Amino acid sequence: MSAVEPILRIPVGVVVERRAATSPWADFLWRSVAVLDGVPDAQPWTPLETADDVVTLYAGSADIALYRSEADNYRINLVSGAPGLWIALDPTGGDPPYRIAMVTADPAEGEGLTEPGQSIVDVVAMTDAVRDAVAAFVAEHYVERPFEKRKRDRANPEALARREREQDRR
Repeated sequence: MSAVEPILRIPVGVVVERRAATSPWADFLWRSVAVLDGVPDAQPWTPLETADDVVTLYAGSADIALYRSEADNYRINLVSGAPGLWIALDPTGGDPPYRIAMVTADPAEGEGLTEPGQSIVDVVAMTDAVRDAVAAFVAEHYVERPFEKRKRDRANPEALARREREQDRR
């Protein structure tokens, strides 16, 4: 089985937030809060800011993979008024507690990531540089497909008539 390679990869850094939980079932609440243009020189899981019970960390880098066949979905994301990126974090069961599973600009793929499971999926705002790269990709690869209304087959009245049972014919 061959995997289709993306046409473009956009490297980004992922920023997450760890907040103290008020729940007896969890010590912390984790969520993705932003992406950084490019990959910074910082090591993954470097604290960026600490305030009260909230710590903001650079979680690591990921690539946003863009495929020609998904150009329509990227276009829909861009014209939505608030283009976003979906970030999925998978638990590791160790230290660090999560790994970046995926960052995508495809809303359909992002919705698919929210299926029940262990991943934490958040939507963050798309940066200007990422938005410009995705817009250039869409301008080059998007193909308008005209809507074609399908026509239903006419019903065959003879096919709908009652048929004799096989036993009755004998």
